[in-house]
Formats: sequence, C-alpha cells, structure tokens
Amino acid sequence: MPALHPADVTDGIARTGMAWRIHRERVLLAGWGRAILLQIAHPMVAQGVADHSAFTTEPWGWLRRLDRTLRSMLTLTFGTDAQVSAATGRINAIHDRVRGRLGQAAGGVPAGVGYSAHDPALLTWVHATLLDSFLIAYRLFVAPIDRLDGDRYCAEASGIEPLLGIPAGRLPRTEAQLQEYLETMLASGAIEVTDTARRLSREVLEPPVPGVLRPAFRLAALPAVGLLPPSIRAAYGLRWTHGQARALDLLSAVSRRALPFTPHALRYWADARRGEGRLRPR
Repeated sequence: MPALHPADVTDGIARTGMAWRIHRERVLLAGWGRAILLQIAHPMVAQGVADHSAFTTEPWGWLRRLDRTLRSMLTLTFGTDAQVSAATGRINAIHDRVRGRLGQAAGGVPAGVGYSAHDPALLTWVHATLLDSFLIAYRLFVAPIDRLDGDRYCAEASGIEPLLGIPAGRLPRTEAQLQEYLETMLASGAIEVTDTARRLSREVLEPPVPGVLRPAFRLAALPAVGLLPPSIRAAYGLRWTHGQARALDLLSAVSRRALPFTPHALRYWADARRGEGRLRPR
C-alpha cells in the first residue's frame, strides 16, 4: 500500500495523517467495549442511552448501535465533504431528540436534573473516552506510536468541534491534555457507575448471542474489561484475574505479529481503502 499523503484538512477534519492511520484498522474494534463502558460510567450518558437507545430493548440493539457509531466515525474520517456533512447532520438530528432527566442522584448531581446530548461536557467525555481507548488499542494490537504522533491524533480529532457545536478549544489537542482531562474527571466524583450503567454493561460484555458465537465475545470482552481503569472496573463489579491478563497479552501479541501479513482487504475498513484511493494520483 502506498504511503499516505501529508495531512489535508477540509471542513476541520484531517483527511490523512494519524486519524487515517489509526481509524483504518479493523482491529481497533478491540477498543470499543472499553470506550462504551467508560462512557456510560458517566451517569448522564448512561441515562441517555437507557432512555433513548434500543441498546437493551431490541434484539441485537447493542450491535446496531455499534454499527451506526462505527459508520459515522468511518464517514467522518474517510468520507467526502458531502458525506461528512450528511453524517454530521444525522448525528446532530439524533442528538436533538436525546434529552431527559437523571433518574437517580449520581455523580454529585441530584435526581431530576436535565441532560442533553448537545451538552459540550457530555460530548467531551464521549470524545475523550474514544480517543484514549483507540490509542490504547492501537498500541496494544497494532504497533507502537510515539507521543508526538499521539498528539497529532488528538489535534486532528479535535476538528469535530465545529461540526457538533462544541466550543472551540474544548477538546484536548495533545495526549497530555487528554490524560489530564480523564484523570480530572475520574477524581472529580462526576463519574459514578450506576445500576443503569451496570445493566447496560451486561449487553456489552455478555450479549444474548447464539452459543457458537460466545467464545468470540468472551475474547472481545478481555480488552473491554482488562484495559479499564481499575477503579472503574471495580465499580462495575468485574473480576480481572492473572489468567485473563495473560490471555490478553497473548491475544495482543498474536495480533501485532499477524497484521503485517494480513491482506489489506481484511485488515483495513473498506471506507479507508476507498478514501485512500481517492487521494492517489490518477
């Protein structure tokens, strides 16, 4: 595969660069479970998912939600200007409908306080958990990247601000800012795993799938649980044993060794291959 061209920024989104390099990897799915569990550890996010999502109420609702979120991310990263505009329009239209009130006091907030998916504070939390989880998953399952490239990734991803109505400068531009934000949030008391979050977490870790698929989902649960901050893992009541840690180490080592020999059609998302094709000289 030819090298990616230098970053070309259109509509605030970096068209190539670290976002392309990271998001094109299918194995990045290993970071989604962790990101979701961190997101719903925010009581307002958990309440919004419970109130407005088919996550638990419809068969395979959790999978459809993942598919929609994944498709949006791929379009925002690899799509044309028109596709990016359409995707952000759909995201904002969904956010228009996601509003309600906290069902029980949590995270230092009394019951009955309103929430909105347009709240910059909630959007920042969701964004930061995705960035952190993807960086961890890439380094663990694909290859090392240094802090400079991590900073580039954070800076490129911050281009989503104007598209989602997030105030300029709100999202972290560097890994140091990202880690400082996450540590501050975890120490603030605003992040509290509620009964609602625990109920939702079961759909992530133990979804109702046919028996033949359960071993695969148990493997997928390893990074979701093992890569969580220990305090969040304990709050969910999740066990993490030495045997599980060894299994995760083995799984990640196999991935790092196998990916360089994996055909691009299997390794990379089709959206990424199409996006790179558009940038090749004709």
